[in-house]
Amino acid sequence: MLGTFYLLIAALTYVDAAKVLTQTPVVLTVPVGQQVVLDCNIQRDDGYVVSFYKHIPGDAPQFILYYYHTHSSPTFGAGFTSSRFGAQTSSPVNYKLIIKQAEAGDSAEYYCSTWDISASVAVFGGGTKLFVTSSDLPAPVVTVFPPARADLQSKEATLVCVATQSSPFADVTWLARGLPVSGAVSTGTALRQADHTYKISSYLTVETSDWNTDTAYTCKVSLGSKSAENTINKSKCAI
Repeated sequence: MLGTFYLLIAALTYVDAAKVLTQTPVVLTVPVGQQVVLDCNIQRDDGYVVSFYKHIPGDAPQFILYYYHTHSSPTFGAGFTSSRFGAQTSSPVNYKLIIKQAEAGDSAEYYCSTWDISASVAVFGGGTKLFVTSSDLPAPVVTVFPPARADLQSKEATLVCVATQSSPFADVTWLARGLPVSGAVSTGTALRQADHTYKISSYLTVETSDWNTDTAYTCKVSLGSKSAENTINKSKCAI
């Protein structure tokens, strides 16, 4: 099911469809208990319902509800009720998904979708990443691994940062000698673990000569107001 979901989202890019769904905001951070309003503009009204989905990275997407501007109320998916979720329209093309009181478990990506009659395909918006913060959330746990021995035989080597956190969304930044590094960084998607935490891996490619001169590299992971970091250099390692 997860693969099908990604294929449907990709259809927005690869199908020559006139309809474009625009979701705002792209990223939203709110505290626990606050009302959340996510907007979806469907460009034109073809007479089809607008659906909303919740997607936690690593899990199958969940259908939340569908709604049409002439309906008296939304139709909900399994596990979603009017006590916590709702939908509104300000016009036939402007739809809103409402989370009445945000909970920590609402941190996820949210997508809207409708049918494009001109292309005969379901189209999706670009999504909104919602992060619900709480003072009770623990700080991430960050571990940095040195380059593999084989890497050190070439001109470039790769450091690995692994972070475990309570949310699927976290900001990972690398620093070299205390200064931000961006171009040589590759960060994966957070994966849900059996204990309901999330693990994310980030990779920094460096010049082997810099590593050999004992340059200090820091991986910093931020989760709302909480953050953690770990620093590594050659002298700290047994390599």
